[in-house]
Amino acid sequence: MEKKWWHNSVVYQIYPRSFMDSNADGIGDLKGIIEKLDYLKLLGIDVIWLSPVYKSPNDDNGYDISDYCDIMEEFGTMNDMDELISEANQRGIKIVMDLVVNHTSDEHPWFIESRKSKDSPYRDYYVWRDPVNGSVPNDLPSVFSGSAWEYDEQTGQYFLHLFSKRQPDLNWENPKVHEEVYNIMNFWLDKGIGGFRMDVIDLIGKIPDQEITANGPKLHEYLQEMNKKTFGNHDVLTVGETWGATPEIAKLYSDPARNELSMIFQFEHIGLDQEEGKEKWDLKPLNLLELKDVFNKWQTQLDGKAWNSLFWNNHDLPRIVSRWGNDKEYRIESAKMLATILHLMQGTPYIYQGEEIGMTNIRFESIDEYDDIETKNMYNDRISKGYKHEDIMESIYTKGRDNARTPMQWNGEKHGGFTKGSPWLTVNPNFTKINVEQSINDPDSIFHHYRQLIHLRKENPAIVYGSFKMLAEKDEKVFAYERQYNGEKFLVVANFTNEESKFSHSTSYDEVSIILSNYKDSSLTDVNNSLRPYEAIVYKIK
Repeated sequence: MEKKWWHNSVVYQIYPRSFMDSNADGIGDLKGIIEKLDYLKLLGIDVIWLSPVYKSPNDDNGYDISDYCDIMEEFGTMNDMDELISEANQRGIKIVMDLVVNHTSDEHPWFIESRKSKDSPYRDYYVWRDPVNGSVPNDLPSVFSGSAWEYDEQTGQYFLHLFSKRQPDLNWENPKVHEEVYNIMNFWLDKGIGGFRMDVIDLIGKIPDQEITANGPKLHEYLQEMNKKTFGNHDVLTVGETWGATPEIAKLYSDPARNELSMIFQFEHIGLDQEEGKEKWDLKPLNLLELKDVFNKWQTQLDGKAWNSLFWNNHDLPRIVSRWGNDKEYRIESAKMLATILHLMQGTPYIYQGEEIGMTNIRFESIDEYDDIETKNMYNDRISKGYKHEDIMESIYTKGRDNARTPMQWNGEKHGGFTKGSPWLTVNPNFTKINVEQSINDPDSIFHHYRQLIHLRKENPAIVYGSFKMLAEKDEKVFAYERQYNGEKFLVVANFTNEESKFSHSTSYDEVSIILSNYKDSSLTDVNNSLRPYEAIVYKIK
């Protein structure tokens, strides 16, 4: 595989609304991000993935865009955006924009024109259908509960919205939509951005009349055309959000010979704590054997053929230390353990803001304190179906999207130093103990562990390009693997539980050295160690 700059890069996702507020209005903004670039440089990342900052009425926190070539007033101006790109570039950091082209806002000029009449030149920019037997065209559901069809009185037809009814789906069967999107992408590429993260890109090939949403038959044709007309002419990173991907599907997107994307986000590991065939809110405990099996599959089946993305968190997912770690007695150890096993696999690691200091899930008392549209819709839907309030809240505490969206905790001052105003979403009350200032000043912090992991990746081609071999596959407590490349070998061993666990390995090594551990006094005598709760050790092997 041809080597690319993003193979040994580490990406940091910023959710702008919650990152840093520079003007005391309670909402994070672009100037706030500029203020914190030196912090990100200290962490060691090379790329910022910026969640949407485009003009938007904010029905779904910026994922409903009304103007792709302007900036939401709450976040600042296009001059601020240009300054952010420039200041980041000066620090060797590239900006990856969030591209949302499955749908727009219902306040986008295209949709305003589209809904005026069936004869509008913009009518076919969206998906309109006649009623069937006086009701919805078919049974397609919205991700945010209810039907994906919304009736429009003005023209007597339904429009499609796979998400909120204020997020009408674009019609990718219309070539004019392609041209409009490519013009937008080239507008941003000409500003010198480092690429695109592509929101729900697997849905743009939908065939609604056949109830096909993801992985439609023309999807890859569209992506190859997009590559040719836009980012294929630039040396940039592109990553697609693809919820239904398998390794075989991933190769269609990211085999370099196909000229589509650099990589995709696959979510197979993320669904392992939900009941089979149910919604994400229907919880079950994580089975470590299943988690190891999924990672093993993706690591080995993509090796040499396509590139992995590595992540635990994003703006839609709960905090990993609260989810699969232990955010109470072993918060620091388990956060470091989870980081270690992820960052030393093959692929590009993604860090979500606050993950590097071990931020945790939030528990608001009342549903009224939550902001997220998905959470509120689910709550109302389940209450109407007779679910108990307490059970619904437990699901929200575990999986709700606002867990990731509480403001960044910078210091122990009021509102965690995020704002001098009143924050748009309540800061997690544990900010006095968990914050950036404390983390930077403590050499044993989670933050400094992340710095070491990033440094290891940059200094060792074996961590970037080495083969992956899962060890102790049937061990229900220990996650262990080897990475090997050009005679270099690393062994990663991690206890995934809060009790002591023994790692048994049949191979003996001539020379072993510990290059990183999440306990200060990890033993060197033998790799067949008894591991303390959440202990993670990285060995260099000869």
